[in-house]
Amino acid sequence: MNTKSVAELLGISTRTVQRWVKQLNLDMERNDLGHFIFTEENIEQLKQVKKQLDEGVLLQDISLKQPTRTGIVKIEKSEKNGETEKSAPITTQLEEKIANLEVSLNQKADAVVSYQLIQHRREIEDLKQQMSILTEKIAYLEELHIKEQETASSIEAEQLKEKLAPRRKKSFIRAIFGF
Repeated sequence: MNTKSVAELLGISTRTVQRWVKQLNLDMERNDLGHFIFTEENIEQLKQVKKQLDEGVLLQDISLKQPTRTGIVKIEKSEKNGETEKSAPITTQLEEKIANLEVSLNQKADAVVSYQLIQHRREIEDLKQQMSILTEKIAYLEELHIKEQETASSIEAEQLKEKLAPRRKKSFIRAIFGF
């Protein structure tokens, strides 16, 4: 029986039937379109719910004699013989989807890490080249510095020689005119 038929039988709206099924977590089967399929047992449960509500019991306080559902069961029509058969509970389907998502996520993460490693290797190679260029420049500058020190020390030596060498006296005219 479908939701509309059950609602008419009980004298309530289809939305009320759907709300009771969801809030009371009733064990319901669904067709391939996701619509509820009501059995005689389900209809008896809904009649109990309506009776208790008419007596003033709150919906959350309603107790049913039948067991509640553990998961949504999807009903599919078999293509071979036209019969309906139960597929795996939705929890199993969700677990499979989660496992597939985890595999996909791990593959994406591996791809990202691989790309990052390649980028880091390129950066390291660039840094090595820059270091070798800087090392060459430092060696060149050290050579220049040593040459400048040698030149400065030779100039200082000449200046020291000049200071230590005896001076010739300049004539008065040479001192004035500077030749």
